[in-house]
Amino acid sequence: MQWTRLPGGETPPAFVERVQRLLSPEASIVPATSAASGPVPLKTHAPASRWTKRALPIAVGVLIVGATGYIGIDKLWISKRVASAPTVAASAASTAFAPPPHSIAVLPFVNMSGDKEQEYFSDGLSEELLNSLARINELQVAARTSSFYFKGEHVDLSTVAHRLNVASVLEGSVRRSGQTIRITAQLNNAVTGFHLWSQTYDRDLKDVLQLQTEIANEVANALRVTLLGGEAAKIEVGGTRNPAAFDTYLRASKIYSSYHSAKDIQAAVAAYSDAIRLDPDYALAYAARSLALAKFAEWATTNASVRVSLDNAQADARKAIALAPNLADGHLALATVYSHLLDFGPADLEYGRALALNPGNARIMGERGEFAVLMGRRDLGLTLLRRATELDPLNISAHGSLGVSLLLLGRYTEAIRAFRDAQTLVSDRPRLTGLIGIAYYELGDLQAARSSCESGTEDDANILVCLAITYHRLGRETDAEAALSRLRARAGDSGAADYSTVYAQWGDTDRALAWLETAMRLRDPALQMVKISPAFDPLRKEPRFQAIVRELKFPD
Repeated sequence: MQWTRLPGGETPPAFVERVQRLLSPEASIVPATSAASGPVPLKTHAPASRWTKRALPIAVGVLIVGATGYIGIDKLWISKRVASAPTVAASAASTAFAPPPHSIAVLPFVNMSGDKEQEYFSDGLSEELLNSLARINELQVAARTSSFYFKGEHVDLSTVAHRLNVASVLEGSVRRSGQTIRITAQLNNAVTGFHLWSQTYDRDLKDVLQLQTEIANEVANALRVTLLGGEAAKIEVGGTRNPAAFDTYLRASKIYSSYHSAKDIQAAVAAYSDAIRLDPDYALAYAARSLALAKFAEWATTNASVRVSLDNAQADARKAIALAPNLADGHLALATVYSHLLDFGPADLEYGRALALNPGNARIMGERGEFAVLMGRRDLGLTLLRRATELDPLNISAHGSLGVSLLLLGRYTEAIRAFRDAQTLVSDRPRLTGLIGIAYYELGDLQAARSSCESGTEDDANILVCLAITYHRLGRETDAEAALSRLRARAGDSGAADYSTVYAQWGDTDRALAWLETAMRLRDPALQMVKISPAFDPLRKEPRFQAIVRELKFPD
């Protein structure tokens, strides 16, 4: 070990003592603390309301003065983000800031290729590395949406760490030239401000999968996390060593992660299909295509197109599991298909398998939590949903899903709070406005419900449902009928469950049951919420309603 003096020629004893303490084998990376307790984007198409979830890397990198370890342009950007030394104030702040010790955020790696069209590659590589780290049981990894929230923002690492409640931050850059890539990665202790580890890799594209494993191992070593044999194997499960397939998969993932329409989802499905054509044994690509197909089914407006999408999604999910039985994404995909098909028992098993295989994945956690709530397992569901928001605190959908579940459980004030938390993350989200209005409606505050829903866009299904039931309760029958007519013109038969809830709230039992039976005939995925949704409370004593509940075969 060689010490380097600070500017001024002297090294303060306190600084030496602090560094020695940090480097001692007994020292923790951060102050010990207990972990805090507890695309799926909210739907944006017609069948999206119904009070339901579908309405929704220890190296000795110790602050050496100079440019040691910062050779080449690929690393210049790092020095702009990290403080040169912890000040007294920073030391005091680090005492108050006590995130879970083995927690980390992976920021989107900077594209240094000189071509904006290569952004999908740097983003995708960052996400794949994040997913690799999330498979390590001892690590708590901030989820993708929250980590990517800071993309393009010039924020200091301390701010990132505090917003995401993590003890360390991994950042880096990617430079690609044909089939050759240079990846620079650096791990920083967010509490002390010190670098923990950094490395530059020059590899051929075909070695990217192995490189992900290598970086994940280096990160784990730097954080003093011991990788068991099984965990090391999990990092590569379901991947490919075909560089063209990997590249195409990243392109598809970029499209899917930023979709805005059914056409975008179809483009992602086509790109995933290209990746599978290049490597027919690419399990991750099958799982991803399955999830995209299931999402497309939510946008479909005919029963036939829904069924075709779900059949193809199921085939892809089963292929992914056959190729990689321990791939959590494959089991998540199959669970998603089963839930859409209203096959709740198998869905419950697959959600459980997915979470057991990857317990640190916020998306799986959230979807498992949503499903548990819908099946009547309130405590399990809310625990998982709250934990998902902790792992993904800047994800609007995480907060929105929690809010919808609270709404379904009749905890309306808590639901409004969760929706408000989601609204702080986005400037325009009409669905949230509609859901807030529905919560106020259930609280009996009709003026607040009307005000909330009238402030939104009437092209949103939740807004229209809210207006229809609120206007009716206020005695504005013509306006209520007009809102329902707009909803029916927008959704067609795919909105059958919506119409049932409206008629139920209007007290028109016969029409409510008739539309619910239509939803049952069409196997509308919205029927998942029939067991617990207060929207159907007026129908619960009706024999026809009870027959539908029995036919759905909810698990005990």
